[in-house]
Amino acid sequence: MNVLVVGGAGYIGSHCVRQLIAAGHTPVVLDNLVFGHREAVHPDVPFYSVNLGNESEVGKILRKEKIELVMHFAAYAYVGESVTDPLKYYFNNVAATLHLLRCMMGSGVKKFVFSSTCATYGIPDKMPLVEGMPQAPINPYGQTKLDIENALKAFAHAYGLSFAAFRYFNAAGAAEDGSIGEAHDPESHLIPLAIDAATGKRPPLQVFGTDYPTPDGTCLRDYVHVDDLSRAHIAVFEKLETPGAQYFYNLGTGTPTSVLEVINAVEKVTGLKVPHSFAPRRAGDPPALYADSTKAKTELGWAPQYMTIEPIVATAWAWHQAHPDGFGKKG
Repeated sequence: MNVLVVGGAGYIGSHCVRQLIAAGHTPVVLDNLVFGHREAVHPDVPFYSVNLGNESEVGKILRKEKIELVMHFAAYAYVGESVTDPLKYYFNNVAATLHLLRCMMGSGVKKFVFSSTCATYGIPDKMPLVEGMPQAPINPYGQTKLDIENALKAFAHAYGLSFAAFRYFNAAGAAEDGSIGEAHDPESHLIPLAIDAATGKRPPLQVFGTDYPTPDGTCLRDYVHVDDLSRAHIAVFEKLETPGAQYFYNLGTGTPTSVLEVINAVEKVTGLKVPHSFAPRRAGDPPALYADSTKAKTELGWAPQYMTIEPIVATAWAWHQAHPDGFGKKG
């Protein structure tokens, strides 16, 4: 299948491009490189640096490359920034996505795979999270993702769009061969921050909150390997052959890991100490977030290959060792 990967030069998108190739599909990447890295995309993969709001150019790409399905990874995803600058998030995550969807409808492309988030659930009353639980986002980032989920439902009904929306938990890790990985600026993910603190590239790590009702007092999160996420996206393709089909899936391991457990895993894998200090809780941080991914496992035959934190950290460490400056100078 010819697949347009929007945001395909970003963290999850670039890993998905590699998995598409491995599965025998033909990816085409569209990325404006605001956060993506051209170096993350294999030079043999067609690449377009275009803004989604440019419907004329996006339409040309869809037709020229004979695109049959679109995968969307091009959202802004900094929760704190979404609170201080919500306009930026509504323009990019909602308006730009609607431009893309209108282009698709106009070009007859009616299969769509959407990168959503567990942030659509807000602060849930119980764990683990299942797809049918109430969605009540507590920040604009989560709200923009839910807005698109709702738009997709309407488009499926009105236009016969077939889609799958995947609600991620904490994407983590890097390609097994160390060729691509996380290189965010600014970096907000715990594992790369802990590795950088261990190697002295960043100041000591701050651990926010030690008095949560969890085994060690720190937050529990569900870390799922980026390649496992990518494989789930591809596993849903066959289900999208039915016009108007709509699917929602949680993607996580179902195994919660605390902040201190992540620090311990980084220390064990790297052989380095992770200097860290403790700080008060951050507003809006739930004590625990982890998935029930039974639906994805049952309907897609999906099973994470990385079920515990240490192997995930090991892939991240291999990437950091090979690329200490991200997609800049190699080690």
